[in-house]
Amino acid sequence: MTDAAVAFEHLTVRYGATVAVDDATGQVAPGEWVGLVGANGAGKTTLLRSLAHLEPHQGTVRIGGRTLSGLTHRQRARRVAYVPQKPELPPDMTVGEYTLLGRTPHLGYFAVESPGDRRLCAGLLARLDLTAMADRRLATLSGGELQRVVLARALAQEAPILLLDEPTSALDLGRRVEVLELVDELRRERDLTVVSALHDLTLAADFTDRLLLMSGGVLVADGRPREVLREPVLAEHLGAPVRVLETADGSLVVVSPARRRHGAAPSTARAELHGSSAAESVTSHG
Repeated sequence: MTDAAVAFEHLTVRYGATVAVDDATGQVAPGEWVGLVGANGAGKTTLLRSLAHLEPHQGTVRIGGRTLSGLTHRQRARRVAYVPQKPELPPDMTVGEYTLLGRTPHLGYFAVESPGDRRLCAGLLARLDLTAMADRRLATLSGGELQRVVLARALAQEAPILLLDEPTSALDLGRRVEVLELVDELRRERDLTVVSALHDLTLAADFTDRLLLMSGGVLVADGRPREVLREPVLAEHLGAPVRVLETADGSLVVVSPARRRHGAAPSTARAELHGSSAAESVTSHG
């Protein structure tokens, strides 16, 4: 695991008698986008927080071959940017001020942001369609707007590792795709390594290079999206029947709930989409 951008070995997190993450081992290659998927309570957020050194844990976490435990908070922030699912936001701070906080790890003590720092943040706000909101207080923003602002601050850190916990949960479908497209563009421009928890399995299949499926705190599957997103595996670990459909050319995977009708067992047959409404409702990344 010495060449991995992110590596964790025998990672375990306990809350009293409850094991939230159970002896997890894995790695993420430089420049790779890995998605964490699984049901609520599977351990995705706890694993991400452990990778960000925000959760007490047993086992080892390495970023670029170095353990985070020996680094200062400022040094960690230069290496890892973390976007929580429910961030704590100062209500009276403006969007522009909050985004500039992402530059703090790069400033010396008592230093102020340079014109270059301000240009970088202004560019991020523009790419996230937030320029018109730069002077608005955070308390006046919607959930979806706040989610984009938090992402802007994280991207302003210019850390090589980006950890995202449900970064699009408050956004509509169009915004979800826009934000994930931006993350992917910046990943390629900056050679970022991304680890993200995602509930939307269709978007997870479309954007990530690899998926880690968690269930009950355990990593139960690791592979490319089409290897992990299989109906029997998902039905077992998500606790509900699902249907996995593909376009005829295999360019798009759609994962949808499978309705039980009149007590009948859910269908597990795979279906091909030929211009159906389900295929048309999803914007393909590739």
